[in-house]
Amino acid sequence: MTIAMVEPRATNTAGTSERLRSRMAAMKLMFHWLGTKKSLNAEQMSRAADAFDAERKFLSAGKKLFDTGDPDFRRVTAVKSQATTYYKSVSLPFPEPGVRLIRQDQVDTIHERMQSFREELAHAVQQLETRFSEVTLEARDRLGDLFNSSDYPTSLSDSFHIEWTFPTVEAPEYLRRLNPELYQQECDRVRAQFDEAVRLAESAFVEELGKLIDHLAERLSDSADGKVKVFRDTAITNFTEFFERFQSLNIGSNAELDALVDRARTVVSGVAPQTLRSSSELRDRITNQLANVQASLDGLMVDRPRRNIIR
Repeated sequence: MTIAMVEPRATNTAGTSERLRSRMAAMKLMFHWLGTKKSLNAEQMSRAADAFDAERKFLSAGKKLFDTGDPDFRRVTAVKSQATTYYKSVSLPFPEPGVRLIRQDQVDTIHERMQSFREELAHAVQQLETRFSEVTLEARDRLGDLFNSSDYPTSLSDSFHIEWTFPTVEAPEYLRRLNPELYQQECDRVRAQFDEAVRLAESAFVEELGKLIDHLAERLSDSADGKVKVFRDTAITNFTEFFERFQSLNIGSNAELDALVDRARTVVSGVAPQTLRSSSELRDRITNQLANVQASLDGLMVDRPRRNIIR
């Protein structure tokens, strides 16, 4: 399988990866979350198979424990979504499962923000707790014979948690004393991981900018009946958020990418969504200029196998 990666023509990978390594810290965000679905037990599966005259081993079925559209339940899941979005907005990808890189000078700020998400979650869970018996009774009515009270906790206090850690991704220093050869192997592995992290960061920026351009171009194009399509203000404001994030997290690894981001910023800078809606001339100009940026972005991309990291 191949993945679109940034062609490193303008990248000094070794120097950049060391700069990334010196400026960033590893972080891992985790959620302990109450499951909302459960597989049917053997007896229920047999009954379901009989209903469809099917062989049990060829049937898979489950039940939904809660109405996830319930307003109080949605408030709980909204906190999870917001925390995840924030985490990704202040971090860069890293080739270690579940781990991302954050700026070292932002550790305190990010930690405090996660603390606030934890507090918001606790409040939302407390609200859901006050109605949990009602939510369970509603599930009993909806599930009928499939309802099993043991599927539901007696309390939600331990059912929803946000946790984050700052794991070390460097070679353990004690290996230098115990086994210098193994220590060197670990150093090489870590170096390769940060080399890959540089490429992953570039690819993520290129992909995100490309999607923003594609979305805006699609919204600016005329519909089949010749009418101007409706687009939300976010089609423009999302560019501003991207530029801010790029400026905050960019490590200057690719001069061509930096130049293209600057070109895109120049194109949309000062463009008001309402003006764009009312001016066909402006829409055409923005579309053509962004098309040129997109073509250059495509030139930065190449399909090639993801680099294997020795673990």
